[in-house]
Amino acid sequence: MDNIKEKIEEIVEKIKNSEDLADLFKKDPIKAIEKILGVDLPDDIIEKVVDGVKAKMAVDGAKDVLGALKKLF
Repeated sequence: MDNIKEKIEEIVEKIKNSEDLADLFKKDPIKAIEKILGVDLPDDIIEKVVDGVKAKMAVDGAKDVLGALKKLF
């Protein structure tokens, strides 16, 4: 399980650091993740990875917002 979490974090960092990957992820998250991983995975597995990446990005985004708010006070 830790290996999956590490991969999700790696994927999130690559998406955050590449405008092209971010755009592809918005349009076709499965294709974006397969491109990052360099493999074609079964749909049921890749969909779980996509969900994990989306969740991690949402959490990271919330942390960024909270951090910005803390700086205001």
